[in-house]
Amino acid sequence: QVQLVESGGGSVQAGGSLRLSCVDSGYVYSLYYLGWFRQAPGKEREGIAAINSAGDSTYYADSVKGRFTISRDNAKNTVYLQMNSLKPEDTAMYYCAASLSPPGVRKRLSADAYNSWGQGTQVTVSS
Repeated sequence: QVQLVESGGGSVQAGGSLRLSCVDSGYVYSLYYLGWFRQAPGKEREGIAAINSAGDSTYYADSVKGRFTISRDNAKNTVYLQMNSLKPEDTAMYYCAASLSPPGVRKRLSADAYNSWGQGTQVTVSS
């Protein structure tokens, strides 16, 4: 139903910043609950941030809380992930995802609560 495309990944040194963007081609973008996930080499996929349709409620994994900020601009059909104070442990493929209905509290950062996924953008942080 929707098509998501991530951009903004790259290689940075520890302590640096990156801003990821995810554009949704869906016509009813403003109704979707959106999230960011990542998967590091040899590790399981991890939910790191989520935002409701209105953009006034956000949720973060403990591993990124205080360093990453999720936001959205519904007029531009775009969700962002501002990543500051990057660490080598943040190295991963980053994906955005959309849910057609609001996940429950315990599912907001769970991959199985989301219906559509982007192709991913690589983030590499060197020490």
